[in-house]
Amino acid sequence: MRRRVGIGLVGFGWMGQAHSRSYRRIPMLFPERGADPELVICSDTVTARAQDAVGSFGFREASADWRRVVEHPEVDAVVVTAPNMLHVEIVEAAAAAGKHVFCEKPVGGTPAQTVRAAVATRRAGVITGVGYNYRFTPLVRYTAQLIRDGALGQITNYRGRFFSMYGSDPLGILSWRFQLDQAGYGVSTDLLSHAVDLAHMLIGPIVRLVGMRATFIAERPLPQPGAGTHYGRGDPGDPTGPVTNEDYVGLLAEFAGGVLGTFESSRTLVGPESQMAFDVYGTRGAASWNLERLNELQLCLADDAAHTGYTTVLGGDRFPYHGSFVPGTGNGIGFEDMIAIEDYEFLQSVARDAPHEPGFEAALEYVAVQDALVRSWESGRWEDVKPLEEE
Repeated sequence: MRRRVGIGLVGFGWMGQAHSRSYRRIPMLFPERGADPELVICSDTVTARAQDAVGSFGFREASADWRRVVEHPEVDAVVVTAPNMLHVEIVEAAAAAGKHVFCEKPVGGTPAQTVRAAVATRRAGVITGVGYNYRFTPLVRYTAQLIRDGALGQITNYRGRFFSMYGSDPLGILSWRFQLDQAGYGVSTDLLSHAVDLAHMLIGPIVRLVGMRATFIAERPLPQPGAGTHYGRGDPGDPTGPVTNEDYVGLLAEFAGGVLGTFESSRTLVGPESQMAFDVYGTRGAASWNLERLNELQLCLADDAAHTGYTTVLGGDRFPYHGSFVPGTGNGIGFEDMIAIEDYEFLQSVARDAPHEPGFEAALEYVAVQDALVRSWESGRWEDVKPLEEE
């Protein structure tokens, strides 16, 4: 008999809606599931969104007060997709209420906040998940298998990047993502966290780094309250406000095993639309993946004919979870299918009462890197990555 898991959600913007759709789809996609999710209650301060959560997405209740979500007796797991600087208070309250917690990355807006959230959930003994959804892409998991099996030989170099154009327009509105007091740090929180997390999954921990930052668009049009998303656009002459966090970061890194790496993230480059990508190089092969072509993996193996370069491996049902969405090879899956896999695995962890990966420990591993990056862009020197502890 399948367990029922009541879902409460805080923040019904883009990602909140994506997770809600995914939980609705899980019974249709995964017959082997150990639990059935039930959308119990959603919280959003925008009345139209809260009403839509009930009318269109199937939540039983909605409220402007997130506390009703964490206190609801029929909620077993709280999904947090609110702005970053609200994460910690919500996570701490949910943990205190004995709820399992899934939080969008990187759990808070600063490394210190991530530590607070991790400590609260660890003490409460609840299961945690963090929204590093690119880990769940079938071809990314295949790359991890190739590395584990030694198919690429000894790994020597890694390149990770996340370039997005969402902030390239100077008339793009000053959403919470561009403000230190609401998002915390900028692109190092929003985008770089994904790039580094995939490197942690594929290669292992980073031990030292040197990095820099820049903000290229210093002022943006003010948004209309409750309207639009961070993809919204103002008009020339609209009132503006200052951007208070970084648009770009770049760094050199050394991994624990001696692998050397480079990372870049930007929200203001013109050209890459959503280039969340990596290149991994070994003594017997190399692999390259890019979100913009998420159903393709570029693979070069030394055991193939010499000097043939990369070949394209197409996604298909021979790779993990792909067949849950479409059969065969070359029939592609999409971004929200990764979210569905992510939510399914978290649901399975809750059903089994078992730790989930990636949980808040993975969030801690990233913010330790972010902390070293912040120290480096202030000092201009190489900095060691150190575990972060509760203050």
